[in-house]
Amino acid sequence: MPQTSVLIRPSCTRSHSVTCRPLGSSTPERSVSPAAASHANRSIFVRWVVDPYLSFKLLLVPIVLYVNWEILAPYLERGIPNPFAPVFLLSGYIPTSSPDDIRYRKTWWDLAFISYYIVFFSFVREILTIKVSRPLAKYFGLKRLSKVDRFGEQTYALFYFAFFGAWGYRVMTQLPTYWYKTEEFWEGYPQWNLKPELKRYYLMQFAYWWQQLLVLVLGLEKPRKDYWELVAHHFVTLWLIGWSYLVNLTYVGNAVYMSMDIPDTFLAFSKILNYIQWNTAKVYAFAIFFGIWTYFRHYLNIWILWSVWTEQPNIPESTKHWNWSEGVYMPGWMRYQIFLPLLVLQFLNLFWYTLMIKILIKGLTTNEVDDHRSDDEDSDTEDSPNKKDD
Repeated sequence: MPQTSVLIRPSCTRSHSVTCRPLGSSTPERSVSPAAASHANRSIFVRWVVDPYLSFKLLLVPIVLYVNWEILAPYLERGIPNPFAPVFLLSGYIPTSSPDDIRYRKTWWDLAFISYYIVFFSFVREILTIKVSRPLAKYFGLKRLSKVDRFGEQTYALFYFAFFGAWGYRVMTQLPTYWYKTEEFWEGYPQWNLKPELKRYYLMQFAYWWQQLLVLVLGLEKPRKDYWELVAHHFVTLWLIGWSYLVNLTYVGNAVYMSMDIPDTFLAFSKILNYIQWNTAKVYAFAIFFGIWTYFRHYLNIWILWSVWTEQPNIPESTKHWNWSEGVYMPGWMRYQIFLPLLVLQFLNLFWYTLMIKILIKGLTTNEVDDHRSDDEDSDTEDSPNKKDD
């Protein structure tokens, strides 16, 4: 005969050690992301990544200092530049640039700008996964914590890649490289007097990928089966962004960014449809995504590779050396340094492409387009209801 047990409900406090769930709720309610609980007792150097309230406070610090300086500095001496502006605003304005065509150069303050927006993206990520995606997950009937967390990850990915894919397109329309006129990558070299929007776009992309590396290093997302391929992808991406910015190849960088962000938007959308089990819609969404991925990640990327190998030698002769003061960094070996990371990126894309082909074939034959990289999440036991003892 089963014994009757008395269940004592713990009181809901602000402690991270207790997860409070409202009576009758099928979706767990959490004021912080799953990773926040595991990092709650760590130092501030970790907690700001997972605690949106702490990251928000950090974001406010330079803004408050900036405003105070703007108010008080005129009483001391007029014309003193605000030392806090470069932390979250662009630095390197070129005074000699035309008012109709304002330009910026690279500065060491760019590192502070990138650091600030790493915190910014941590804040946005946590807000979207907690305040936006969890109510949506509950609305669509997702109950397992693993599914809710995956849904949150893809909500953030959809927001980011849709925004930056559109922004990258807008930036490219302002450049001579629109639409993938690859000869302009090299004929206008070096691209070191940057349009303000291009510089802001580039540095914020750099900040995003550093923040994503933190996500991987701290284990804020449950690893998928292609974890090491993702790690390699992140390192190659950061290498390409850093080098292209350093050696003034931002036109190439913008083209590569766009070829990645636009298909990733459709990838995130198709995954969301998969998680909420809109079966018919997810099949069509995956088919559209497959075509977009093929065009951007392979056709256009291979076109860029072809340009690096065949058109890069056409750069002006005066730039075929390494000279910091002139902003030119194109000795003969640089072509290989550009080509090889892009080739590695293409091989990684081909790895995922083979997985997508398998999913597409299965979708055409069985009407199922599940992402098998995360099949292991369905075997989680931490989210399963407790079994009753007989």
